[in-house]
Amino acid sequence: MTDQSSQPRPQATAQESSQQSTHQSTQQTSADQGLGATTRDLIQNIIGLIAARLSLAALELSEARDAALLVIALALGALMAASFAVIALSALLVVLTWDALGWRIVLILTLAYAGIAIVLVKQIRRIIYAGRLGLPATVAELKQDSEVLMRKTRTGGSHDAR
Repeated sequence: MTDQSSQPRPQATAQESSQQSTHQSTQQTSADQGLGATTRDLIQNIIGLIAARLSLAALELSEARDAALLVIALALGALMAASFAVIALSALLVVLTWDALGWRIVLILTLAYAGIAIVLVKQIRRIIYAGRLGLPATVAELKQDSEVLMRKTRTGGSHDAR
């Protein structure tokens, strides 16, 4: 009788071992699926974020391009009209003051025009160095996204280490 009672015991142990193995593999599979789903969701979120930022950049670039073309066209027209006015005024000044100043009037006009050019170049440099030609909204959003992703990565990394 002791032999019969010991025989079902190994069978029951084998069944329990098989059930435990199946239970462990099920837990491992669900953990892998959870990790895979989380990774897949993260990748989808990143792709969606990149797509949103690219569309924002494209929108800003098209608006900036349109505005830049309009400004360039207006500036060329204004520059042409102003050039004709300055040429005519310069010729008038030279004719009216030639008897009194002679060649010095040409030097005076040259220095005046050079001074105006220097002031304008300084203004242009201020605008460029202030970053007003960039894409401020896009850059701000990308910085914010980067900070959020870095926080999630740090939080996710400490969670995974547990």
